[in-house]
Amino acid sequence: MTRTGRLVILLVAVLLLGSVGTGAVLYAAHRSGLRDEQQADGPTVRAGSVSLRPTSGRRLLVRNLAWGPHRDEIATVPADDPRGPRTASGVTCLRFHAAAGTGICLQAVHGALRDTYRAVVLDARLHERRRFAVPGIPTRARVSPSGHLVAWTVFVSGDSYAGTDFSTRTAIVDTRTWTVDDNLETFRIVRDGHSSHAADTNVWGVTFADDHRFYATLATGGKTYLVRGDVTARTLTTVHRNVECPSLSPDGTRIAYKKRVKGASPDAPWRLYVLDLRTMKETPTAEGRTVDDQALWADDDTLVYALPGDYGSDLWTVPADGGGTARRLMESAVAPAYLG
Repeated sequence: MTRTGRLVILLVAVLLLGSVGTGAVLYAAHRSGLRDEQQADGPTVRAGSVSLRPTSGRRLLVRNLAWGPHRDEIATVPADDPRGPRTASGVTCLRFHAAAGTGICLQAVHGALRDTYRAVVLDARLHERRRFAVPGIPTRARVSPSGHLVAWTVFVSGDSYAGTDFSTRTAIVDTRTWTVDDNLETFRIVRDGHSSHAADTNVWGVTFADDHRFYATLATGGKTYLVRGDVTARTLTTVHRNVECPSLSPDGTRIAYKKRVKGASPDAPWRLYVLDLRTMKETPTAEGRTVDDQALWADDDTLVYALPGDYGSDLWTVPADGGGTARRLMESAVAPAYLG
């Protein structure tokens, strides 16, 4: 073969290799773009603008758990189409809640030696207003109906409510003055009509009635209580026994909560109940599995809560009156909040 022929073959080979390489890059970029929108057999998730301001339709915000570049971001869907395409905000949270244009986002800060955590108060555009260091792993978060108060609970030690070897810290912040009650265990506890104090007290799972009153769980002596809190008087008054992670209904008449039931596994001890605050009647919901979550009221009749799923957690829904059946509301999602 002549020298010219060898050069021609070499040139053709280089061109072919270049074409293959370019094609591979373009294909990879195309697949990356697809992954930016959708996980295999999962929900469509696209980056976009997310706001906490009122809109023409009711919306559901969640922490998106679908695999892809938007995992752990706060995302939104129309409330009447929870399995529809999700709009991801770019804001990542471990726990989240929002109301009246205020959001609370509990985040991990990854360090070289260990992770730390913080609570970030967000405005209606999901921009940071104020941040607070928190002393442990985030577990619960709530915003008052007015948006003026935010609360969060973290595990100071332990990482599960199932056993007894854990300690929590719960704080409430007034977003108008930035006054911080960083440990609700310092509130005066009124149990069975008498002031009470115990070294093993834990408080967690705030749910707000308004800007003065709230409910939460108090644990002491191996028992749990529903307590009614007063921000101004700085008191916690016991209301009912065997109540964890309470959630106040929109009409203020009932509490959804986790109840420990006899005969259940120590690792899965809870069932989802509803307590009538006037009569103190307890109603078990149709959800027969253990629920380790602070349920959310979608409306006056329906509860939403998280259960383990293929990608972390799925959201489920069940009627609050004890009837009906539990059904999956949304895959790969946790920490819901309804707006509008």
